[in-house]
Amino acid sequence: MALQDKYRDLISFATNSGATNLSVVEQNNVLYVTCTAPTNQVKDQIWDIYEKIDPDMRSADMVLNVSVDQSVAETYEVKSGDNLSKIAKKYSGISWKDIYDANRDKLSDPDKIFPGQVLTIPV
Repeated sequence: MALQDKYRDLISFATNSGATNLSVVEQNNVLYVTCTAPTNQVKDQIWDIYEKIDPDMRSADMVLNVSVDQSVAETYEVKSGDNLSKIAKKYSGISWKDIYDANRDKLSDPDKIFPGQVLTIPV
């Protein structure tokens, strides 16, 4: 129970931010927190809270597994001259890697996108 107290702010934020499938299990002096965040921004905020509580992540008393709900996403049709970085700049809080990760089923190389291709943009 002490670990749940230590990470209370993180758990509360996850609960109040719309994260689903939240699981908090304390076992062998390790707190396992798993959830699905509604957006990449919420996922990043959860990680930011974790880093504030344990800045160097040296405590080794928590395993945090946060995924992003891929059903909450936009699509983007690639235009001539686009690359993942240019596309990411059009969306606040999204990196080219976020777009690449959300489209690994369509992309074998982040540098190989083509006009007309429809990409999923996690929001």
